[in-house]
Amino acid sequence: MIKAVIFDLDGTLLYRDASVQKFIDNQYDRLNKWVGHIPKGKYTSRFIELDCRGYVWKDKVYQQLVNEFNITGITWESLLQDYLEQFKNSCVPFPNLNSMLKGLKSKSIKLGIITNGKGQFQMDNIKALGIEKYFETIIVSEWAGLKKPDPQIFKKALEQLNVSPNESMYVGDHPENDVRAAQKVGMKGIWKKDSQWNNVETDFIIDDLGELPLIIERVSNESIES
Repeated sequence: MIKAVIFDLDGTLLYRDASVQKFIDNQYDRLNKWVGHIPKGKYTSRFIELDCRGYVWKDKVYQQLVNEFNITGITWESLLQDYLEQFKNSCVPFPNLNSMLKGLKSKSIKLGIITNGKGQFQMDNIKALGIEKYFETIIVSEWAGLKKPDPQIFKKALEQLNVSPNESMYVGDHPENDVRAAQKVGMKGIWKKDSQWNNVETDFIIDDLGELPLIIERVSNESIES
């Protein structure tokens, strides 16, 4: 019987690729006085390339942009601050996010988030998506002093939800940090499909968040029957 579902944030609930594109387009327009000498397409595509889908922190990204494009009159620190303050205004959810969470909550399934990243920044993004109210626990690596794939961060969330691993599922887009790490602590791993990877070892694959309730129902029914 599945009693809890824990989610990754970026690339799972937050459509990060679309959010980053929206943010960097807006940043270019907002700070055009200092970056307008760079063609917009060049500025945005280089940011996305350096960002490496969120795996490179933005201090490095902006230092590189300032050097490469000879940006003057604004520091990389100011560009980073703009990112920290403004990114939340560009958050794009994946389709069916709210309806899926609402549906699971109505079935008394406990919900949690485990995300790597900066504490306040990730909380701002969760609030921007309007989903904070659905979760009984939200663990951000900076504040927890632990990060995925460390098994302790998963155990901490399970403890806070007061459920055992075999009653729980973890949904994420990263094959190792999310799916495999959750499986190692005894949870079911669900891979939110991402074209970057192939042949992922997982218990289930979803393309759309709307598929999740049916999987939970199936697993719960199987455990009752067995």
